[in-house]
Amino acid sequence: MRLIADRIHHKYGPLPVLEDISFTVEDGEVVAIVGPSGCGKSTLLRILGGLEKPASGGALCAGEAPAGSLNPFTFVFQDFALLPWRTVAQNVRLPLEGHGLPEAEIAARIADTLARTKLTDFADAYPKQLSGGMKQRVGIARALAVKPAILLMDEPLSALDAQTRELLMDDLVHLHEQGNLSSVYVTHNLDEAVRLADKVIVLRRRPGKINAVVELKVPRTARDGTDAEMARQTKELWHLIRADAEAADREILDA
Repeated sequence: MRLIADRIHHKYGPLPVLEDISFTVEDGEVVAIVGPSGCGKSTLLRILGGLEKPASGGALCAGEAPAGSLNPFTFVFQDFALLPWRTVAQNVRLPLEGHGLPEAEIAARIADTLARTKLTDFADAYPKQLSGGMKQRVGIARALAVKPAILLMDEPLSALDAQTRELLMDDLVHLHEQGNLSSVYVTHNLDEAVRLADKVIVLRRRPGKINAVVELKVPRTARDGTDAEMARQTKELWHLIRADAEAADREILDA
């Protein structure tokens, strides 16, 4: 399934937030969205996922969702949003409830997503027993349980320490290599964008509009964080963002 952002404009009251945003997420593609603070990245993600209606323009889907998909879009957020009274397996079960699925299919979906996210041995654990990285794995497993076409991720690794973030990036690379799962990945971390994405949408500061689209040619499985080409592309992204980031920082400090 392809996701098409078509001339999206948005504002809050008189304040313009997004201006003429158009791009396409191809089937199986990971698109990262980066930009300075306040440029509308998270707002854009909510519009793409149907949680917020734009002032004009919109998000369109083309093609068929995967077989057995219960929802073409699912979100993974920075805060893990797990129910503390439910076990790992019960949290993953949550989005499957209310669809009339046979218990055998629910059990099979839970087992599959736990295996794909390395959580099988933790099925009966409660969130309070898990590290931050494990909690986010549960959030990802819960999103995958509905077999989405497109995963919408809003700073999913920003609350984690550097070592855990590296491990989760490896897991996300592996998940995307398993099948035609597309993702839109919002992040402040340019290293994450270069590690995970097929292309990076760089937004200008408010009102957010596209400054550049950077294509990443090195295969995702060949990027290990030490590659010279990755370092070059991270530097290129920072060059595109730096002036706007400095202006946004001054704006916040002067507020």
